[in-house]
Amino acid sequence: MLKVGGLGVLGLTLPGLLRAEALTKGKGPRPRAKSVVFLFQWGGPSHIDMFDMKPDAPEQIRGPHKPISSNADGIQVSEHLPRVAKIMDKVTLIRSMHHSMKNHNSAGYYALSGHEPPSDDQRLRDSLSLYPAYGSVVDRLAPVGGELPTFVSYQHVIADGSITPGQHASFLGKVHDPLFVPLDPNSPNFSLPELSLPANLSYERVSQRRELQKMIDAQARMMDYSAAAKGLDAYYEKALAMLASPKLREAFNLSAEPDKVREAYGRTTYGQGCLLARRLVEAGVKFVTVYFASNIGGQSTTEGGWDTHGFNNTRMFPIIEKYHLPITEQTLPTFLHDLDDRGLLQDTLVVWMGEFGRTPKINENASRDHWPQCYTTLLAGGGVKHGFVYGASDKNGMSPAENPVRPDDLAATIFYLLGIDPHTEVRAVGNRPVLISEGKPVMDVLA
Repeated sequence: MLKVGGLGVLGLTLPGLLRAEALTKGKGPRPRAKSVVFLFQWGGPSHIDMFDMKPDAPEQIRGPHKPISSNADGIQVSEHLPRVAKIMDKVTLIRSMHHSMKNHNSAGYYALSGHEPPSDDQRLRDSLSLYPAYGSVVDRLAPVGGELPTFVSYQHVIADGSITPGQHASFLGKVHDPLFVPLDPNSPNFSLPELSLPANLSYERVSQRRELQKMIDAQARMMDYSAAAKGLDAYYEKALAMLASPKLREAFNLSAEPDKVREAYGRTTYGQGCLLARRLVEAGVKFVTVYFASNIGGQSTTEGGWDTHGFNNTRMFPIIEKYHLPITEQTLPTFLHDLDDRGLLQDTLVVWMGEFGRTPKINENASRDHWPQCYTTLLAGGGVKHGFVYGASDKNGMSPAENPVRPDDLAATIFYLLGIDPHTEVRAVGNRPVLISEGKPVMDVLA
């Protein structure tokens, strides 16, 4: 206590304060969350039409939707989200998120990694110079171990022209990539054949074959084993361990869920993906990323993300009223209630966010464009406050009016809640030391 008590006098910075906490609590911050479910709303949902409404703003800003009260004092949401209104007592809203990336790929990478991209460029492509996904960092620093994967993602590989960076392990190595599931959990035949053994092979025989393959590989090497090859080798070892895991196979067995539960989540790819996320964290998976859509969308009432510009004679409000808001209205409350009813919510951090918001001013197509200058992120469970709003936007929702939060800070908060020091160093290309986050945890959202 003497050591920690004297630190403030020395003007210690935040990393030092976090290390000071580590002195009193062990190796790092106290874990408040055992798992994270990252619900990524690709395309950019409108903050001003959902969770940060401005009923007193001019019509061209406030839009056609009216706010309704929620069950949390002082929090209003869209009239199209009455069930969501009833779960506001379970969540924290951060209404002061902001950055400067206006293109989907750069903003998406920022949201998925917590690191600002080198440029705001729609042509930004994945490379070893860019940072890994959150779940890959967690797999590197706090893996589950044993037969279960630490990091699972599905069903989409998101892209806008090119594949969006930040979905994989990057310089941490392929061994820390997610277990990616390219199958639709809403399909009647959803299963994981990759995790099922051929009918004529036992696990023991597969293991023996793997050992034989390793012996042949060792004798047949004609060149040095590259880091990538070593990563693949370790990846195969993890996959083999998963083959022997009845627990993991059962977690993916959505058919074991009663029809009533599956209907409650919604018979959509995203809805069943959220149900699968509940089953995965219940089994012990630490980080699950569920992508709302594979593409930015915004012009269809049957598929796609939230990118509602009003292009090609489409209009934003009819689209989100028929598709995006009903899916959110059905799935998000069901998911949070289900986690809570099963005693999982207190240990599971749920993050609902897109890569940016949308313009407060409605455009000439009666729709909204990209707006990274201010938007809202929803957090629930996993050690955050209930029925709480952090930060605020200005009167028109255009910029933070108080307590601005950058994606770097949100990343630091996620790691902190998992018990990982957000200023831990890892090694990038060339053995260069880098921090897993350059941000500061938003301590005021912690319960």
